[in-house]
Amino acid sequence: MHKATPPAPGAAAPNVKRSANTVRPQTNEERRRAQRVFLRMPVIVHLEGKPNPIHGTTHTVSASGAMLILPQGLPTGTKVSVENPKTQKTVEAHVVRPPVMSAEGSLVPIEFTAPSPQFWNIFFPPAAN
Repeated sequence: MHKATPPAPGAAAPNVKRSANTVRPQTNEERRRAQRVFLRMPVIVHLEGKPNPIHGTTHTVSASGAMLILPQGLPTGTKVSVENPKTQKTVEAHVVRPPVMSAEGSLVPIEFTAPSPQFWNIFFPPAAN
């Protein structure tokens, strides 16, 4: 029996069989590791060696990270501790891509060091696939 392996980073997306004769590439949503949810809530971002934390909000969240709206961008690879002030829980994370400016501030994508589905204190819908 042949065991399927995930594609290498940057490789073409696997195909999805729609019917006996129709095949299409997977969508970005189908390739996601975790379901994303639009959720606006305050967060406090702590940077190592910096005395003052950055206050922001979430744009979207998942079990493995979030898109944060911050007053300033953070470089890719920056290690952060994200605090959920509602629960006072903290999780370690890092910035995965350069920030994108929006009318609300810098959109900063972060990924948790380890999946933390309970961090946001919500239930995530099941994956669409």
